[in-house]
Amino acid sequence: MTAIDSDTLVRDFVDTFNAQDADALAPFFTEDIVFAAYGDAPVKGRDAVVALWKGVFANFGQVKFETVHQAVNGDVVIAEQVHGLALPGGKLAPIMNMAVYELRDGKIAAWRDYTNPAYASKLLQG
Repeated sequence: MTAIDSDTLVRDFVDTFNAQDADALAPFFTEDIVFAAYGDAPVKGRDAVVALWKGVFANFGQVKFETVHQAVNGDVVIAEQVHGLALPGGKLAPIMNMAVYELRDGKIAAWRDYTNPAYASKLLQG
């Protein structure tokens, strides 16, 4: 996969993510994807990752990712992002995040989100 293809894949993924349709995310993932975020235990497998995001989309009033900067080296994409999260009835909290995507065969095989969960919690509480 070329850098341009990797860049486009992740940007398309973020655009799809913002529609908050977890099932639409599945085609972006390998069957054995591993997702790790915010210090939680890794989630393994496409179905489990999709289920996780179904729960997030159902429990939050709003979820939106915005890419600030993105760097690509072959099949690795590093994206500085703002994760906009809002609890039901709450204000959108702009949580700075660093995402690392490892791609294989044109799909996301590993996805890691790095942020400060205590700061994220503080922002969400308003």
